[in-house]
Parts: sequence; C-alpha cells; structure tokens
Amino acid sequence: MAVINLLKAINEALDLKLADDPTVVVYGEDTGFEGGVFRVTAGLQKKYGEDRVFDTPIAEAAITGSAIGMAINGLRPIAEIQFDGFVFTGYTEIVTHMARYRNRSRGRFGLPIVVRIPVGGGIRALEHHSESIETLMGHIPGLKVVFPSTPYDAKGLLISAIEDPDPVIFMEPKRIYRSGKQEVPEGLYRIPIGKAKVAQKGTDITVVAWGAMMRETEKAIKLLEKDNISVELIDLRTINPIDEETIIESVKKTGRFLVVQEAVKTYGPGAELIALVNEKAFLYLEAAPTRVTGFDIIVPLARGEMYHFIQPERIAAEIKKVVNF
Repeated sequence: MAVINLLKAINEALDLKLADDPTVVVYGEDTGFEGGVFRVTAGLQKKYGEDRVFDTPIAEAAITGSAIGMAINGLRPIAEIQFDGFVFTGYTEIVTHMARYRNRSRGRFGLPIVVRIPVGGGIRALEHHSESIETLMGHIPGLKVVFPSTPYDAKGLLISAIEDPDPVIFMEPKRIYRSGKQEVPEGLYRIPIGKAKVAQKGTDITVVAWGAMMRETEKAIKLLEKDNISVELIDLRTINPIDEETIIESVKKTGRFLVVQEAVKTYGPGAELIALVNEKAFLYLEAAPTRVTGFDIIVPLARGEMYHFIQPERIAAEIKKVVNF
C-alpha cells in the first residue's frame, strides 16, 4: 500500500480507469495540459494523450452538455468543473437531461457520466470558489451524489462512480486535498455508493458528517475526551442515496443525534437527516436532533472566511448540549 493524500487518491483512480477502460475520457478547464487548477489530473494527458485527457473552453454548459452526447455514443466521460460555483451555468444540462435520461427512456438507457466538482471553502478563494452545493445536487432525482472525506474512500468511491451506469456527481472537498495521508491500495478496489461508514463507535450520541467536516468533527471529539462523552461518528460518504439503515441503527443505540454540515443551514442535508431520524427513530430519542451548519450567508471572502466556517469548539459545545439535555 502507498501512503497518499486525497488528491493523489483521486488521480490514481482516474489513472487506473483510463488504463482499464478505453471508453473513459477525462476533460475540463485546464484539466489536460496543466493537470487541473489543483493538479488533480497531473500527468494523465502525457500518459494517455490528448484524445483521452483534454482541455475545454471556459463553458460549463458545454462541458456538462457534451458529456451527455459522449455517454449516448458509448463513452464514459469524466467531466471536471473547475470550481463549485462555476457549475451553475452547466446545471441546466445536469438537471434537465443528464439526470432524466434513465426515466425518459423508461429505464432502457443510462448515462455513465461522472461530474467531478471541487467543493467547499477553506482555501481563501474568490467569490464562486467556495460553495457547498450538495443540497442542489442531492435534491435531484436521477443523480447519485458522492462526498468522500478520506483518500481511501475517495479512490474506491470514484472507481465505483466511473463504473456506475448512471450519472454521479463526485464532490471533492478541496480544503483537504493535501491535508493528511492514509494507506491506500495501489490497484483497483470499489466502495459501494450509498453506504455510510461508522468511523468511530460510541454510545452517547450519533454524529453524522461528510467531506471536510469529518476532520473538524474528529477534532471536536478529541476536545471532549475529558468530558467522558462517547461519540459514534458516521461518515455519510453519499449524499444521495442516503444510508438510512446505518444512521437509524446508530440512533436507536445512542438516543441522540447531531449533524455537522459546511453548507448553509436552510434546506440543507442536515434537515433531511433530522427528518429521517424523527420519522424512523423518534421513540428512541432522549433529546431533540440538531445540526451544526454554515450560516445562511454568501461565503465571505478570504479575510472573513474562517469566521464563517465551523470550528471544532462549536461542534464540541453542541455535542455537550445534546448529551446533557
């Protein structure tokens, strides 16, 4: 096994599938020659050529729209959106065509497309470069939405996404691209889409997070060691479909529930997860389910960014509040 970061794990997954399947193509703005703005695709064009790994114009509608045509004609396109906030001009193609093709053909045809999107803040970027858009994608029938937090999961989930017969939105938390390393198998392996991971077992409270918020939640749990609070931490991994079974089983055991999401509060995934717990584990609850979220504002620019983002101390305080209810 190699010890690599999340960025390298994604690069390896792309490399392996390009080698394994001649129908796979990788493209986006600066994705080819430069290897992407974050260098996630570095070295792939040189290895596989400009027909397999290539650059596009600055035109997200063309990037997502052309993926549909490629998939209809037998390719497995992996389209990169350079930054999360740039996807909006390509959103029409994703929602009105990409997500609906299976239904439109009455189940006969799918579109094996992966749309890779670096998401979230924490890199002191400009406006439209720090959005958490999982709600906008997770709400759409016909789309699977994946959101890994570790190198191991990123590689296994991306390979599964590339092999999926239907569209997958693959969200990459840019804040932790190079933050932390992990042992990752060098060959092909797969992690099922739609299955959460119990990252830490506990008995007092169930906490669900994903992406960069897993790191902040883990830090919060360390802050609580002196309080003798036992946290069961679940990495959601997939925004849609949601692994209801893992969450509900955990809440029935702990009797308490907290969600941590970087996205803004209103209509976010946290609300959906709380509704799920209320519907399927209400009689097991010892405190009201709650959430720690981003604020309902536009992500501030660089100097104010960290005041907006969730800190471990805030998560720890909310965990104590729920446990001591």
